[in-house]
Amino acid sequence: MPASILEEGGHLLGAALIRDTTTRLDCPSCGSAHVAQVLGDSGGITYVCTACGHCWS
Repeated sequence: MPASILEEGGHLLGAALIRDTTTRLDCPSCGSAHVAQVLGDSGGITYVCTACGHCWS
């Protein structure tokens, strides 16, 4: 493969890794990444850990 294609692939991989680490949300109670985003009673966003049941907003 030409070097330019390999370099472009490296840039895309780097961007994907950065995006994954900045958008992933971990439970502050147990540290699990199994988190669901739900609509709260007052219209706000609430997060629920599906591993331990901890809720936060």
